[in-house]
Amino acid sequence: MAIAELLDLFAGLRVADVRDGMDWAGLRAKGTVDPAIAPLFQGAKATGIAHTVRLRPSEKAVPQLKPEEYAAWANEYWYAQLYEMTPVRTSIVPGEMVVIESAGLDVGEVGSNNSLEWFAEGATGIVTTGGVRDSDECIHQQVPIFCRYRAQRMVQGHVELDTQQVPVNIGGVLIRPGDIVVADGDGVIAVPVEHAEVVARYARQELDNDKAGRRRIYTKLGRPFDDTVL
Repeated sequence: MAIAELLDLFAGLRVADVRDGMDWAGLRAKGTVDPAIAPLFQGAKATGIAHTVRLRPSEKAVPQLKPEEYAAWANEYWYAQLYEMTPVRTSIVPGEMVVIESAGLDVGEVGSNNSLEWFAEGATGIVTTGGVRDSDECIHQQVPIFCRYRAQRMVQGHVELDTQQVPVNIGGVLIRPGDIVVADGDGVIAVPVEHAEVVARYARQELDNDKAGRRRIYTKLGRPFDDTVL
């Protein structure tokens, strides 16, 4: 099934609906990512097809450098050879979500620059098991980011790019390239692509029932309908 068709199946569905759809499909113990991986800001939500990235800790030592030498070393060596992310950016297909298995260190592997760059290439959002830096700018830019923590350090001297488009471990959930990822204020859930149609069908059923029930209560309260019940 094409990306556009998969996104249409899950359009407007909340994480809670998808969780219900997973249960209906018999996937009761699957899909729900560790709740410690949460939205960077209130209101962040995204649905996309997983474009996976795996990072790894580095054992390479930082040489003794003068301050005026450090920028060249970082840009020409670390970012050009060990953390060259251009292949990630240039291979993003619109409708994909960047899903990162972090190196697990106290660094900001996602920041205001790369998150915005991926978003500009068509990524619907970013999920990472690691940290985010430049968080004020990231929030200002409103790119949907779901992360484990905020961080301060840059990646050089700490993290290398391992590979992309391989199965990754995201908060105890196996996410493969092409799986569907839904994220909002309730966290992150992943749907194996082979179960997408069944999960989406029953998730939609639950969303429709929820909206109908809340419309009745809105009417009783005299509250005008909004887009959460229509």
